Amino acid sequence: MLERIKKDIQVVFERDPAAKSVWEVVLCYPGLHVLWFHRLAHYLYCKDLVLLPRIISNFARFLTGIEIHPGAKIGEGLFIDHGTGVVIGETAEVGDNVTLYQGVTLGGTGKEKGKRHPTIGDNVVVATGAKVLGSFKVGDNSKIGAGSVVLSEVPPSSTVVGIPGKIVSRDGEKIDLRHDRLPDPVAEMLSLMQQTIRRLEERVVYLEEELKKHDPKSV
Repeated sequence: MLERIKKDIQVVFERDPAAKSVWEVVLCYPGLHVLWFHRLAHYLYCKDLVLLPRIISNFARFLTGIEIHPGAKIGEGLFIDHGTGVVIGETAEVGDNVTLYQGVTLGGTGKEKGKRHPTIGDNVVVATGAKVLGSFKVGDNSKIGAGSVVLSEVPPSSTVVGIPGKIVSRDGEKIDLRHDRLPDPVAEMLSLMQQTIRRLEERVVYLEEELKKHDPKSV
């Protein structure tokens, strides 16, 4: 147990440059606190208890602003940065070395029974405000952009952005934590439109000049 707690603390130092001391991490990181509460709640949930695990989960949400259902399966090395507004549903599964930023939801899309929440693979980063909704897998080493809404399967080593989420790259390389460097398909499309308009304007000017040469009275 002590070794596991040490590993949890080390994960914070590895992924948050703002962490300065062990005591600061132990006392001031809600993502760490909710993880410890969840382990207890999940243990009791697996013993077929219902009420007590939910009470623990609600108390943890009150303290941290993060809601993890006791039934959710959480792997090793989870890091929840800041964490306010994070919600992880009952049948969600989170792999190893996953990073979640504030406002992330791992939720369902309706009132269906059984597996209804996503499975997040290893080494996945889900950026601020992203919603991953439904019973499907986000492949290992993938990255979900800030504010994205993901409603379908994500292959390994992919980058997904937008509403609904679209895969914008699959390079097979390990994804880093720089979620601020994700491509912006909307900005790219606007840039292409601007380039096209500029070329059309240049073409119109050229045609007007040609027309003046052949028929000055027509312009």
